[in-house]
Amino acid sequence: MDAGAKILGHHIHPIAIVFPLGLLSTAVIFEIVYYITDTRTFADVAYWMMISGVIGGLVAGVFGLIDWLAIPAGTRAKSVGLMHAGANAAALLLFFISWYLRNGQTTTEPTTLASVLAFAGFALALAGGWFGGELVERLGIGVHPGANPDAPSSLVKDPLETQVR
Repeated sequence: MDAGAKILGHHIHPIAIVFPLGLLSTAVIFEIVYYITDTRTFADVAYWMMISGVIGGLVAGVFGLIDWLAIPAGTRAKSVGLMHAGANAAALLLFFISWYLRNGQTTTEPTTLASVLAFAGFALALAGGWFGGELVERLGIGVHPGANPDAPSSLVKDPLETQVR
């Protein structure tokens, strides 16, 4: 199944998730480093990475919704897509709350609750990523019907798209 939001022949959602996933994952790493070193700069960096990751995740989610709407109803892929979206939306919410709990303080140093929420958000993002992998690698969502090791570039005219269906 190859329907959904695309740019230059590729789905936008898998392109867009790279930054929020990287930012949120790295925020958790910087948070751990903060706890090890007690250096406030690491807490500051985690703070800004979280809000940037949440904003990027919301943008990626819009394109994910467009792709999910293109999945045929009543299929396993539709329900796996819903689990993928639910896990990632919950992860974004946990990261947002974690960020918010740091926002009103004189410093960006996390409270215990803020850290627990960030770590839980990270775990949910991993689960959401697994569901996304299941959609693509197992269920073929977002995979071009002519995909093969010698397929032509997506930038050239595709003979499959010129056929009458």
